[in-house]
Amino acid sequence: QMHLEESGGGMVQPGGSLTLSCTASGSNFDYSPMYWYRQGPGDQRELVGVITNSGSTHFAEFVKGRFTISRDNAKNTVYLQMNSLKPEDTARYYCTPDRRAWGQGTQVTVSS
Repeated sequence: QMHLEESGGGMVQPGGSLTLSCTASGSNFDYSPMYWYRQGPGDQRELVGVITNSGSTHFAEFVKGRFTISRDNAKNTVYLQMNSLKPEDTARYYCTPDRRAWGQGTQVTVSS
């Protein structure tokens, strides 16, 4: 099972940008899709987007056009670039290859 470590969160004003990173241990990273999820206060964890092992990406409607996902297999790292952030994007963000292994997440707060 992969060990996952998310980083890059913080506080940002509405309209701002952040890039989150997720570094994974394990030798299967190249072959794994990588999902980004988020969980706001009092909310269920929800899917933000996914990058397949071939680099295709798919996003939830609420982030389409604002967020992008990329990966660097040489570094076992996947990135979530978030632009035009809104207060409703405030949440703890997690990456996972399989929705079973989870890291601690990284907090994103969008507030003026």
